Amino acid sequence: MLGAFANAFRTPDLRRKLLFVLLIITVFRLGSQVPAPGVNVANVQSCLSDVENSGLYSLVNMFSGGALLQLTIFALGIMPYITASIILQLLVVVIPRLEALKKEGQSGQTKITQYTRYLTLGLALLQATGIVALARSGRLLQGCNVDLLHSNSTSTFLIMVITMTAGTAVIMWLGELVTDRGIGNGMSILIFTQVVATFPQALWSVQQTNGWWVFGIVLVIGLVIIAGVIFIEQAQRRIPVQYARRMVGRKMFGGSSTYIPLKVNQAGIIPVIFASSLLYLPAMAVQFNQTSTNPVLTFVNRYLVGGDHPLYMATYFALIIFFTYFYVSITFNPEEVADNMKKYGGFIPGIRAGKPTEDYLSYVLSRITFPGALYLGLISLIPLVAFAMIGATQNFPFGGTSILIMVGVALDTVKQIESQLQQRNYEGFLR
Repeated sequence: MLGAFANAFRTPDLRRKLLFVLLIITVFRLGSQVPAPGVNVANVQSCLSDVENSGLYSLVNMFSGGALLQLTIFALGIMPYITASIILQLLVVVIPRLEALKKEGQSGQTKITQYTRYLTLGLALLQATGIVALARSGRLLQGCNVDLLHSNSTSTFLIMVITMTAGTAVIMWLGELVTDRGIGNGMSILIFTQVVATFPQALWSVQQTNGWWVFGIVLVIGLVIIAGVIFIEQAQRRIPVQYARRMVGRKMFGGSSTYIPLKVNQAGIIPVIFASSLLYLPAMAVQFNQTSTNPVLTFVNRYLVGGDHPLYMATYFALIIFFTYFYVSITFNPEEVADNMKKYGGFIPGIRAGKPTEDYLSYVLSRITFPGALYLGLISLIPLVAFAMIGATQNFPFGGTSILIMVGVALDTVKQIESQLQQRNYEGFLR
């Protein structure tokens, strides 16, 4: 592997791309440390040392690399873009106009990307307004009784909101620069950067809380989890497809064999994000009604906020299972795949084209989605179980969304470097 890295840096164009990615990552992390105008940095840091980094904003804070609670110019991180992308993917299935754009190819995809950018800015504006309003009222950091802002004036409020929204626009631009001029998907690499930024702190907090023995056990368990995640992320069911020979003019086409790869984890990390976001809604209701004696809010505060209660874990697990099936059903359409195969003369050996092919694909997809959903649910429960057993923070390093993102993005980036090395007749990462 080290030799492959050396070969990558010996190749001028690959070296340029890798150095460019490192430059963008450096700029991105610097922006995540620069405070927004009007923030009282000393008070924010003193509050952060007293407040446990968990609860309502843990997921968003993780995607911002810890920049959210520090109120930096990149405080929103990549989360508005992730949310906008998910919303557009869902709307493509619902709105015929967007579905038609998707079928137009590159031009239609460019238009959908443009809509995603507009929606990202709208969501960033809403999120920035909410976060600055909470910081202004003193409810952003629980247990903090000092002012987080130098001034509570309307002008400071507007400047902070505009700065954070502009920061999100800059993050989108940086991600697209990496995609165009670097290696790998830009947005994925930026997400990876922010998650990895919080990893050492979360890991070291385990040692400070529980000592070296527990720290060593956590490291061993973490390596086992990483190996398991890599195994599942790479696992796929390959359905063979044969294309019949056909004459087009004077040329013969077809007669080739290929396969349809159905991954065990076909949905990625989207179900985990969906489930986490949905469970944040009752927690947010409690956040804004802390003095209420409503029995429903009392029940929510007791069972659905802490994260260490069995009812919370069971609800979280069930939501992940549901959203896995839901997301796979809207992103992989067996009817569309069967129609395209029939149109181009393709068939699955032993299965008739048309409706039988659609039924067979649906059958295989439903069976393979079940272990994928269980895998996502179990991985996501690891930080909650660790929080209940050893008192680690809910941002436990080896589990949940963080480990799925780190392993998934790392595998994808390594594959792209590998393919470019193989094009130049160098030995890749895989011997």
